[in-house]
Amino acid sequence: MTLRGKVALVAGATRGAGRGIAVELGAAGATVYVTGRSTRGHPSEYARPETIEETAELVSALGGKGIAVQVDHLISEDVRKLVDRIRAEQGRLDILVNDIWGGEKLFEWNKPVWQHNLENGLRMLRLAIDTHLITAHHALPLLIERPGGLLVEVTDGTSEYNADHYRLSPFYDLAKVSVTRMAWAHAQDLAPHGATSISLTPGWLRSEMMLEAFGVTEDNWRDATAKVPHFIISETPRFVGRAVTALATDADLSRWNGQSLSSGGLARVYGFTDLDGSRPDAWRYVPEVQDAGKPADTTGYR
Repeated sequence: MTLRGKVALVAGATRGAGRGIAVELGAAGATVYVTGRSTRGHPSEYARPETIEETAELVSALGGKGIAVQVDHLISEDVRKLVDRIRAEQGRLDILVNDIWGGEKLFEWNKPVWQHNLENGLRMLRLAIDTHLITAHHALPLLIERPGGLLVEVTDGTSEYNADHYRLSPFYDLAKVSVTRMAWAHAQDLAPHGATSISLTPGWLRSEMMLEAFGVTEDNWRDATAKVPHFIISETPRFVGRAVTALATDADLSRWNGQSLSSGGLARVYGFTDLDGSRPDAWRYVPEVQDAGKPADTTGYR
């Protein structure tokens, strides 16, 4: 699989799924613009060590070209300038990945709307929905200038799962369901231009924040299964990155237009594996895991 000569924008690539996607696109040879708010010396309110510069360096180390650009995707003018820069420097955009999130510290578990902090809930919706729409507004005109473009809206949960499972609170539930619907809506507009829009969810993601929460690293993550056996179905952020790469190199990409997809489901179709050679498929097992006593949500993937 090669994406040499292709240009991608991964919006929200500081850590987690966004970083994994950017790195795998780079491994396939793409030029990847990686955006986020955390840069060296200027972290976001997350106050975490990951930066977009690190992501860009990982992209380049694996054979692609990583370009880090600090962008707050709630600021329309900043996003417009980003797309203008991509147009000036590359003259094209082949892949847009909307992975902007930023809500891990804003949602409250199992809180009805009258108990959930209202300011945090509304902020979460802005981060999860407005950012994606703002980015699509500015970037899709460039993407559709050439046929074959791909828009990936990253969310949490397949449409099938989210349809009959309550996701923590009305705010979080709406955020994740809305992104899937957004991808379907974009699909209707993009199809006449020969472009494809899909929503994509990773499985139980071993993101930097998730590993930290479990007190393990990627090297010894299986130790966490002593306390939570079902963690064995988790996956690295690179796994969902390989899913995006598989889609982007598929000559019959348009067959997926408007669909809700998962990393594990696509692995069964395309045959790729995670870094350790495994092929996890968390969304096939989440209902059974819940029945076995796991907490009623698997949020934190991103």
